[in-house]
Amino acid sequence: MSDLATTIDAWLDAYGEPDETRRLDLIGQVWAPAGRLADPPFAGSGHTQINQLAAAALNQFPGHRFRRTSGIDSHHNFARYSWEMVGPDGQTAAVGLDVAEVDDDGRLVGVVGFFGDLPPIDVAPRR
Repeated sequence: MSDLATTIDAWLDAYGEPDETRRLDLIGQVWAPAGRLADPPFAGSGHTQINQLAAAALNQFPGHRFRRTSGIDSHHNFARYSWEMVGPDGQTAAVGLDVAEVDDDGRLVGVVGFFGDLPPIDVAPRR
């Protein structure tokens, strides 16, 4: 996949895909074989571990899906975008930001996820 938005959206679809066969197919399409996923509660490398991490998230949040909520800001094979996890009732259960790296073929080699909004600055502003 060479289109970055298509790759990222397919990854978010895979992360929320309950059917393991379909999820593994999507992961295989968009992730490089040794790709690494790091989210706050866990990390893993390779298609099998990424699939297991997605399955664990789905076990904790059954019926939830992920969707991108921003455009994609990218340069030098890196990208950032925001997302939300939506429950079966349509309510937002979590929001976050991912920073992704793709290889020259457009496949994900790394995704680092952050949950929630950025924390406020904890120092007084400069004058």
